[in-house]
Amino acid sequence: MHICADSLLIRLYKKVGIKKAKSLKRMNAIRWSEGDCITIKSFELASIDGKRFTKRGEKLRQIRIDHNSTVTLITEINKKEANVDFRFTANYSGMGVIKIEGRMIFEGDAPSLVKEWSTTGKMPEEVANQIHTTIMNNCIPEAVLIARDIHLPPPIPLPRVNIKKRGAPSTGVEVA
Repeated sequence: MHICADSLLIRLYKKVGIKKAKSLKRMNAIRWSEGDCITIKSFELASIDGKRFTKRGEKLRQIRIDHNSTVTLITEINKKEANVDFRFTANYSGMGVIKIEGRMIFEGDAPSLVKEWSTTGKMPEEVANQIHTTIMNNCIPEAVLIARDIHLPPPIPLPRVNIKKRGAPSTGVEVA
């Protein structure tokens, strides 16, 4: 999983225009340089917890499912790597909850990431986007399987198929 500075610059060009992006880069408003990459080196789950609070078959009118990914700790392994501990939660508004905890190894400028995290409790925007996207991309599929096992609805919206009746029958293949 890589996000390289070149692709970040291209996205910035599209967002603010080439002239403004180049001037921002010259003024050091952009902290990365060509060749710098934001990389998640490894990803592992440490604990999985799923609870259902209602009895099976009990009907609830409207279920709200909230997803949340939280970085709980960032520690420096070496100058190029940092350990990022996280928690993912899918909360089913009084019906149940799924919690997943784990860790990943971030590869990049670890000292500045750890320093910013320890002083402000925040990460640079591009790093935060990559880390939280990685958490969601790995934990939501796992949460779907857990939800199935404890008889909760999947934590993602399932597509709805709506086949409308047409006036004249067609002779072709029906496509949903």
